[in-house]
Amino acid sequence: MSDTTSNTAEKLTTSDGKPLKASLAKALRRQKMRALLLIAPLLLFVLISFAAPIVDMLFRSVQNEIVPETLPRTVTALESWDPASDQLPDEFVFAALRDDLIIAAERKQHTRLGSRLNYEMTGMSSLFRKTGRRVDDFGEIFTEQFEDLNETWVEPATWVSLMASEDWISAQAEWAAAGDDDVAEPAFEVSEAAKEALPRTAEIYAGFADVIQTEDNDSPTEEEPWNPVYAALYDDLIANPDAAADYSGATAELLSTAAAAVPEFEATTAREEFIDADEDWGSLDVWQTLYRFKGAYTAGYYLAALDAQMTADGIEMVPEDQRIYLLLFMRTLVLSVVITFSCLILGYPVAFLLSHLPLRSANLLMILVLLPFWTSLLVRTSAWKVLLQQQGVINDILVYIGLVSDSGRLALINNATGTVIAMTHILLPFMILPLYSVMKTISPSYVRAAKSLGATDWTAFWRIYFPQTVPGIGAGAVLVFILSIGYYITPELVGGTSGIFISNRIAYHISSSLNWGLAAALGTLLLVVVLLCFVIYDKLVGIDNVKLG
Repeated sequence: MSDTTSNTAEKLTTSDGKPLKASLAKALRRQKMRALLLIAPLLLFVLISFAAPIVDMLFRSVQNEIVPETLPRTVTALESWDPASDQLPDEFVFAALRDDLIIAAERKQHTRLGSRLNYEMTGMSSLFRKTGRRVDDFGEIFTEQFEDLNETWVEPATWVSLMASEDWISAQAEWAAAGDDDVAEPAFEVSEAAKEALPRTAEIYAGFADVIQTEDNDSPTEEEPWNPVYAALYDDLIANPDAAADYSGATAELLSTAAAAVPEFEATTAREEFIDADEDWGSLDVWQTLYRFKGAYTAGYYLAALDAQMTADGIEMVPEDQRIYLLLFMRTLVLSVVITFSCLILGYPVAFLLSHLPLRSANLLMILVLLPFWTSLLVRTSAWKVLLQQQGVINDILVYIGLVSDSGRLALINNATGTVIAMTHILLPFMILPLYSVMKTISPSYVRAAKSLGATDWTAFWRIYFPQTVPGIGAGAVLVFILSIGYYITPELVGGTSGIFISNRIAYHISSSLNWGLAAALGTLLLVVVLLCFVIYDKLVGIDNVKLG
């Protein structure tokens, strides 16, 4: 029978002779595509304004690319160093840091790097700033001795013939002959001979040439190399005295003479120059910090957000007098719950009254409920500062009626009390509106029926009326709790030191300290806390029971 039905369906056709099944499927696809096009603008808006910022926040909370991008040679050299040892890195690591730092200083990147590492170890910012001002003098002793050996060593043309590839020399000559200032000079290219014979010199000179071309808009053919380039050349010639074998002509002769002379040069090490610039470079803690945060991604921001830190011995909690974020998280949760219950206690009777009044009176009172929305949040919060201060209106009234003495005025501002009072007032409408919308749909016949069966007013309310308002309570509680946990303007103005929320620290790190990584980590943890509370709420109350009437 089923086979017969299937065959019959397949034989059915539309007026134009096409199979009915295929036509129906095509029509269904067309409807789905039309629906998708209708919601596409909203979907795109949500992705751009909501999803994309969250993804960016999550990425910033683990991002650490500034360290490997600014110190690529140092990061590579540190791979061979054991941070658990009691020894500083070897000379090769110091030399790599010298080469990286001179380039970073010329690009004005060393201060940003220092600021990033200063989040992990106090003093790193000033260390990099101070050393960045002196790094261009590192290796000057070698520059002077190469110049004394032959004056041509300070000529840009000498270095071009030593380092540049033949293709670049030809391309640069054509560019110079054209004389077109609107066309950029060809990007510098190091020769294979230089890479083979003088690897460290070739690498730092390539960095020098790139900075000259991109930052200074100049040409390597017109600029003498940095002092660290001469220091690298000294190291290469000591390591490879036969470097001249890869060259020919005057360049080979010049290099051969230098290779024979460098063993007699007065020398200094990169380590000595760094420690002379700042003795903190001789501290093991500085290098261990560099080692721990040399990767492109880090958990350091999340550890800091949890009052912990990464040390040579593993993850440890920071000293007790520096632990603030866990306290702020706990305070934010506790005060948000208190504010939610305060709004419920104050808002439930108001919503009950509104739902039982005649429509005309209810609408008039509803205007009073919505009135705070017509006033600036900043104005409402500032008004509470006037009301709550010790010489304010509320304390003056309490003193006048004799409830408190003039010397015993209540501290209602710049503490958690002020935060709870001000935020309860601000968020109260968000509790009243869902309650009112649900209460308005409850038929009064239920309560009358309970009373007719002998129930008291309290029993009828508690057993019959109140359970029907639970969906409104759930909706209002969710709204108030979610809003209060992310507030920062009101706690900032009336909370003082004991009434601020974690969101205040997030705002501080975004706008003042510019520690966006830590702000992103705190924001991510706050998002996780909210989601956990939402899951717990769903288990206890049930999100399906939340209604807006």
